[in-house]
Amino acid sequence: MLKKPLSFAIYLAILVILGLAVRHFAINPIYNKPAISAAPLFTSNLTNMQGVKQNLAQYKGKIIVLNFWATWCPPCREEMPELSQLQQEYKNRNIIVLGVAEDELAPVKEFLQSAPVSYPIFIAENEAVDLGATLGNDKAVLPYTVIIDTNGSVIDTFIGRINKPLLEKSLQILLSH
Repeated sequence: MLKKPLSFAIYLAILVILGLAVRHFAINPIYNKPAISAAPLFTSNLTNMQGVKQNLAQYKGKIIVLNFWATWCPPCREEMPELSQLQQEYKNRNIIVLGVAEDELAPVKEFLQSAPVSYPIFIAENEAVDLGATLGNDKAVLPYTVIIDTNGSVIDTFIGRINKPLLEKSLQILLSH
């Protein structure tokens, strides 16, 4: 006789807990992040390694791995060989790796002489912080990497040092569509 009310109470408790969980995830902004548009990237004119301003709209329609870095940032320098490998392996699959240095041209040139990369590097000292913020880096932390799909939507972001397998996991999802 006691089993029926006890069973009912257990089911009721489970339903209440599930309801609270659904409510929490539905209204909590961390789980309901608005989509981030890469439009600010495509309206940017950044300095290339030759000191010439380039419009980044030239990369529209590609899958972009956008990496914000600086010469004074050890984790940034550590991940660059893997980004270079990624560029080499995926360049024929409509994927481009772009580096945006929050630095001055001279130290970047000097650094890249000893550690060349296979992907385009742009210099954007202070404007890189603003661009990164519009692309989701609200902490202004380096390194910061953004994956942008062919429609110009930010698909994934990574704060801190990344590695090639982690990036490939995001890219495989995009390549399978």
